[in-house]
Amino acid sequence: MEFKSAEEKSIYYRNKIKEVIEEVGKVVIGQKYMINRLLVGICTGGHILLEGVPGLAKTLSVNTLAKTMDLDFHRIQFTPDLLPSDLIGTMIYNQHKGNFEVKKGPVFSNFILADEVNRSPAKVQSALLECMQEKQVTIGDTTYPLDNPFLVLATQNPVEQEGTYPLPEAQVDRFMMKIHLTYLDKESELEVMRRVSNMNFDYQVKKIVTKEDVLEIRNEINKVTISESLEKYIIELVFATRFPKEYGLDTEATYILYGASTRAAINLNRVAKAMAFFNNRDYVLPEDIKEVAYDILNHRIILNYEAEAEGVTTRQIIETILRKVNITNA
Repeated sequence: MEFKSAEEKSIYYRNKIKEVIEEVGKVVIGQKYMINRLLVGICTGGHILLEGVPGLAKTLSVNTLAKTMDLDFHRIQFTPDLLPSDLIGTMIYNQHKGNFEVKKGPVFSNFILADEVNRSPAKVQSALLECMQEKQVTIGDTTYPLDNPFLVLATQNPVEQEGTYPLPEAQVDRFMMKIHLTYLDKESELEVMRRVSNMNFDYQVKKIVTKEDVLEIRNEINKVTISESLEKYIIELVFATRFPKEYGLDTEATYILYGASTRAAINLNRVAKAMAFFNNRDYVLPEDIKEVAYDILNHRIILNYEAEAEGVTTRQIIETILRKVNITNA
């Protein structure tokens, strides 16, 4: 599509984002926060870890979003007997041709829903995380690139932890954001009940954007400017998680075992630009950074046993950091 100006192009893709949100909202009720973060993930190339009880429309949301964006979608149910080959594929013997052929696994898609990722052994989790990081898969002697865009949405069920294999903290860091989902409000749940109870309900969403549009949106987000003072503010937030005493966070220092990694700073910058773009701006405000700080930092701050014993949460730590770390022009 031809555009007369860069501004016209930017406005066009911002409107497309709004159309996608509206179209998904016709099927998924009361999950605007999750839909927003999923869109941020696909438009910035970041993966998302979702934690919430069953029945909150996680699968429906991803499937519907994939349809509106004309993206391939696969759902993989992680179980204790799952093998890496079930995920990435394997070599199979063709009796007619007398040779081995590659059978690609479900990971060769745009949207991957890794349902209950903590139910599979470490070797399967590692295979998925390698795909997320390297954007490629090696089967036999050949390396195959994954499709672009490629987004992994992994879910964890906080209700049942018996017989699970929790993701190591170092591997969880590979997710751009960790999202905590809660129950719907009464009005939303009433609407869901009325809609789904109708056995004739089968709304088909329209295709709003294409893969090429998604890549163009990424380019537009990349053009969003962020001031040097806000770049330094991001660094200060990350360093406050590592050296809290230097920021007057003496109480919080007794609870933090490890602070956030460099990926936190990279993702805060990237996601803040996306939030600005979604809000019809070509520049980042402090509010953009603060809005996503919890999603990006909550799984990267490791608390000690004392914090667990006293009921201190990462949300409380992050809220205090946001309150005490100031933006400076120095």
